[in-house]
Amino acid sequence: MLKRAFDIFFSSGALLVLAPLLLVVALWVKTDSTGPVFFRQRRVGRRGREFLIYKFRTMAADAEARGPQITVGTDARVTRSGAFLRKYKIDEFPQFINVLVGDMSVVGPRPEVPHYVALYSEAVRAVVLSVRPGITDLASIEYRDENELLGRSADPEFTYVHEVMPAKLAYCERYVRERSFTGDMEIIRRSFLASFARH
Repeated sequence: MLKRAFDIFFSSGALLVLAPLLLVVALWVKTDSTGPVFFRQRRVGRRGREFLIYKFRTMAADAEARGPQITVGTDARVTRSGAFLRKYKIDEFPQFINVLVGDMSVVGPRPEVPHYVALYSEAVRAVVLSVRPGITDLASIEYRDENELLGRSADPEFTYVHEVMPAKLAYCERYVRERSFTGDMEIIRRSFLASFARH
C-alpha cells in the first residue's frame, strides 16, 4: 500500500511540475518529424497482463515496420529530437500516466514486449512479473547505453537475447527479492544522476 500511495503521489506531482516541459517537448516532436506525438506499444505487466506503454515518439512513424524492436547503435530510425530525448530519458516521462492509472510503478522491472517475454523461463517469469513494472530500475541504470553496446555487435538480436536480456533479468529478480522503500529512493536518485549528471 505504501508503494502504491507513493506512486500516485510521485506521478501526480511529476506530471504537474513537468507540464510546461511536456508541452514544449510535444510541440518539438510534432514539428520535428511526421507522425504522432506519442508512441504507444504493447508491453507485459504484472501477472502477465498486457497494457499500452506511453512514450514521446523518438523514431520515424513507421519504425516498427522498418526494423527490430530493439534500438541498435546510431539507429537511422531515430529522429533529431528523439536522439536528445533518449539521451536524457525525457521520452519516458509520459509513463507517469501509466503509473497514475496503475499499469506501472515508478520503480520496478522494465516492462518488455510480448515477443521477448515469451523467451523467459517459467521461474524468471514468476518472479519478474509478480510486481508492477517500473519506469526505472537497476537494469536501466546499468544498461542505459544498451543501444551502443548492441551497435557494436555483429548480431544485435542474438546479443540482446543471449547476453543483455539475461543480465537485465538477473537485476530484475534481485530487485523483486530485495525491494524496499529506501531501495526505491536510491534507485530514483541514481536514475536522476545517470540521466542528468553524465560525465
